[in-house]
Amino acid sequence: MMKDTLIIGGHEFNSRFILGSGKFSLEMTKAVIENGGVEMATLALRRANAGGKENILDYMPEGITLLPNTSGARNAEEAVRIARLSRELGCGDFVKIEVIHESKYLMPDNYETIRATEILAKEGFIVMPYMMPDLVAARSLRDAGAAAIMPLGAPIGSNKGLCTKDFVKMIVEEIDLPIIVDAGIGRPSQACEAMELGVDAVMANTAIATAGNVAAMAKAFKLAIEAGRLAYLSGPGRVLEFRGEASSPLTGFMEN
Repeated sequence: MMKDTLIIGGHEFNSRFILGSGKFSLEMTKAVIENGGVEMATLALRRANAGGKENILDYMPEGITLLPNTSGARNAEEAVRIARLSRELGCGDFVKIEVIHESKYLMPDNYETIRATEILAKEGFIVMPYMMPDLVAARSLRDAGAAAIMPLGAPIGSNKGLCTKDFVKMIVEEIDLPIIVDAGIGRPSQACEAMELGVDAVMANTAIATAGNVAAMAKAFKLAIEAGRLAYLSGPGRVLEFRGEASSPLTGFMEN
């Protein structure tokens, strides 16, 4: 088989499981990353306080690509300010744009996200915007310079699964960028389902952080994502809507 790697902004990854690290205790971060085979993990800037007693960077294994996010930003200007600060602190050029200005549903603001993406892409950032799955907005993000598109599966932290399946599928079929389902994936089976649609990666956080055995659940997600990717590449069989079909030929029966 040909080598199947994930390319984002010219960087190559073997793992298609991206970890959202926001809800983990710092002590569990390393175990989750290692059990999940994770190569990229998000980083909320407020958890990387230089010189503080507890710094998440101290718990990140060597070689992990950091994906600082703009969590807490309410508009494009705030997102741009956080992204620039993260680069000044040495977190690299990757950034996940997250612009949310209401606290009940936590829905991303696509308009402000597009604005922030355009500004940061021109400054050389590898921009990965989190967005409501809307094809028109996805096209605008692509044109603004996004390196990947990250449509939500369900509201943040809900563990409800792939509620936006049809809309994510539209984006997969129409946008020639890595598509990463982010938010709402609550079970390994749901991650597998997303991968079978043809998305390029899955990000998960709450589903693992709230599991009974956090490290084991990270491994379960790893295996499910790998299985879903392989199923997609294999070409799933066709579906018969209104009839059955024998799995063995109905000819050549034994005679009495």
